[in-house]
Amino acid sequence: MAGSGVELRPVADADREFLCRLYASTRAEEMAQTGWTEAEVESFLRFQFAAQDAFYRQQFGDASFDLVLEEGIPVGRLYVDRRDDEIRLIDIALLPEHRGRGIGSALLRELLAEAGRAGKPVRIHVEAFNPAMRLYERLGFRKVDENGVHHLMERLPDAPAAPARDNDGQDDDAR
Repeated sequence: MAGSGVELRPVADADREFLCRLYASTRAEEMAQTGWTEAEVESFLRFQFAAQDAFYRQQFGDASFDLVLEEGIPVGRLYVDRRDDEIRLIDIALLPEHRGRGIGSALLRELLAEAGRAGKPVRIHVEAFNPAMRLYERLGFRKVDENGVHHLMERLPDAPAAPARDNDGQDDDAR
């Protein structure tokens, strides 16, 4: 992402606390509804983060697990599995204060351009209630399957290009 101050670098062991905090930020609204103490929420989220991280690494051993940096500061993560027949977007998340600024959109557009050059579809599982669903749809993703609350979204390599902003002039970003 030349000139934007945003870059990717592989996740390192030293990034674990940041990644746990990032994960917790994606579950904050949900956790606010539990009535649990702060300590209970933190314990639960640490457990859930560890389980998710172990699952991703087991299921997607050849994937790239990257930290998203803005001006050298960690602001998110981008996990991608480049397969023979598809590019699987495993996870993209940004800290709340960095959402809505176009970072997620730019990362996704770069991934879609890569997929277009390779002639591969991009696929991602998205929770139906995830606010980023609007972004995916705007970028040309379409629901191709449903499993409970998760939708498998796909963007074919020849799908039409999406505009830089949605109709209300605001950029949505992945959560």
